[in-house]
Amino acid sequence: MNTDQKESARQLSFDYSQDQQMIRDAAREFAERHVAPDVIERDMSKKFPHDLVKLLAEQGLMGIYHSEEYGGGGFDTVSFCLVIEEIARWDASLALTIASHTSLGSGHIALAGTHQQKMKYLTPLAQGEKLAGWCLTEPGSGSDASGMTSNAVRDGDHWILNGTKTFITQGSVGDTFVVLAKTDPDKGAKGISAFIVEREWDGVQPGEPMHKLGMNSSDTTELVFENVKVPAENLLGEENKGFIDTMKVLDGGRIGIGALSVGIARGALEESMKYSQERKQFGKPIGSFQAIEHKLVDMAVRIDASRMMVHRAAWLRDQGKPFTKEASMAKLMASELSVEAANEAIQIHGGYGYTKEYHVERFLRDAKLNTIGEGTSEIQNVIIARELRKEFGY
Repeated sequence: MNTDQKESARQLSFDYSQDQQMIRDAAREFAERHVAPDVIERDMSKKFPHDLVKLLAEQGLMGIYHSEEYGGGGFDTVSFCLVIEEIARWDASLALTIASHTSLGSGHIALAGTHQQKMKYLTPLAQGEKLAGWCLTEPGSGSDASGMTSNAVRDGDHWILNGTKTFITQGSVGDTFVVLAKTDPDKGAKGISAFIVEREWDGVQPGEPMHKLGMNSSDTTELVFENVKVPAENLLGEENKGFIDTMKVLDGGRIGIGALSVGIARGALEESMKYSQERKQFGKPIGSFQAIEHKLVDMAVRIDASRMMVHRAAWLRDQGKPFTKEASMAKLMASELSVEAANEAIQIHGGYGYTKEYHVERFLRDAKLNTIGEGTSEIQNVIIARELRKEFGY
C-alpha cells in the first residue's frame, strides 16, 4: 500500500478516537443519570434547568470544542456532535441550550473576537460560568437576515444600539449576547456589524418566555435594545463585515442542529424498539409484525445515514476545509428525519404515543424546530443548490 492509499484508508476509517469515545460515553452516562429521569416534568413545567446547566459546566460540556487557552475543552467538532446526540436522545431542549450557547453565541466570539475579547467573554462562556445568546432574527426578518432594522450608530467611543430581536435562545437567562445590527444601512448585508452586549447594561430588556410547540425547557424570548451604549472595543470582527461572519457561524450551527436531530431520531427508534417488544397484539409482540419491522428498519437506516452526514461535515470543519454544502445537507436530511422518525414512533405506540406518559409525543414537538431554526429546510435547499452551481461551474 503506497502513501496515498494509506492516507485514504486513514481518512475513511469510521472508528472514533479514544478521546471521542471517552466524551461520548461520559455524555451518555450523564444523560442517563441526570437528564432522563425528570425530562417529562421539565417539558411540562417549561422551566429552564439551571441546575443541569451547572452540572454540564462542571463536566466541561459547555465549551467542548473551544480552545483550552480560553477555557474550552479543546475537543473536535465530531466530539461535540457525539455529546449533542447523547443529550438530545433524552432532552432536546437541553441539547439546544448547549448547541446554541457553543455554536452561536460563544462560537461567534471564538470566530471573530480579539484576544482581549476572548479572554474577557469567551473564557467564562466556555467554562459555563455564563450563558451566551445570539441575536440575529427580528420580528420582520428571519430567512432574509439582511432585512433587519436593528441599527448601531457610532457616538465617540461608543456605539448606540437600537432594535428588537426575537426567537433568542437564552434570551432571558443569557449573560452575554452577540447582536447583529446595521452600521451602514445603505449597504444592506454589507453594512451589518456584530457587537458583544452584556445583559446588565442599561437599555437591554429581555421579554417574557415564548409559548412554543416544543423545546419547552429551552429559554426563548424577545430582546429589546433601547439606546444601549456599547463600548467601541465590543465591536466583534470588522465593521460592516458582521454578515460574512454570521454565515460562517450558521454553517457551524447547522452541524449542531444535525446532531441534535439525530439524537431525537435515535430516541424515537430506541423507544419504539422497546415498546414494540413489550406491546402484544394477537398473542405476540407487535415488533414481530412486518409492518412494524419495516418502520423500524427505515428509521435505523436513515439515522445511520444522517449521522454519517453530520460527522462528515464536522470532520471537514475540523480539517479547515469548506463545509457549507455538507453542513446544509446534513442539517436538511437529519432535521426532516427527526420529524418523520418521531411521527412513526407515535404511530408504533398507537394511542399511548399520543399521551405525555411516553416520550415520543415530545420528540415530535421538539423535532419540528429543527426544520426551521438556523435556516429552514427551504433555505437549506437554496444553499445546496447555490453550492452545486459553484461545483459544476454554472
